[in-house]
Amino acid sequence: MESQNLSPVVKDYLQNLLKGNRSNCSAIARQYLEKNPSIKDLYEEVFKVSLYEVGRFWETNQITVATEHLATAITEGILNELFEQIISGRKYNKKVVVACVEGEQHQVGIKMVADVFEMKGWESFFLGTGIPTSELVKFIHEIKPDILAVSLSVYFNFANLLKMLELLRNEFPDLQIIVGGQAFSRASDQALQRLGNVVLLSDLYLLEKYIETINTNL
Repeated sequence: MESQNLSPVVKDYLQNLLKGNRSNCSAIARQYLEKNPSIKDLYEEVFKVSLYEVGRFWETNQITVATEHLATAITEGILNELFEQIISGRKYNKKVVVACVEGEQHQVGIKMVADVFEMKGWESFFLGTGIPTSELVKFIHEIKPDILAVSLSVYFNFANLLKMLELLRNEFPDLQIIVGGQAFSRASDQALQRLGNVVLLSDLYLLEKYIETINTNL
């Protein structure tokens, strides 16, 4: 397995992920934060890059699905370890529901999105994977969020996303929807145009700016 143009810390984290060594991965994350106390940077520059590599290895049959799942589980466990550090002291009266497209099996990316909203003082409702669109609709009626954030990791599920968006637009015409995930790096301009009136954010830095724009207007 070859990975090019990766930083030393990503190579170290990735190597330990593939070995299934959670304690080493956790230590690498803590050491990174000691040098650069930005959880957002850790998420974007280490976790995201590493998991994209893991996904690429799996898609090219260089690792088993078990190894891919283990790497994902380890990273999600570390996200949970860091949760206390992301809570913002300043709170805004804003709510976001974060979920994956129906059929998706990867929720680490959308968990990072939920955490960034929490860092910025929002109340996030993290639903993860396995939520049928019909149940998501019921939950949105109950919670009445200001924003819905949706993750798409596998491009194979793009058709499911389009069906989901159509249903949500009919049910909640005024709800702001943001989308992101690894799958969008493979989507053509024509496919992206089919998304309609949604906000596509390719990384956590753009997400942060998007949230800050909303917060400053409150």
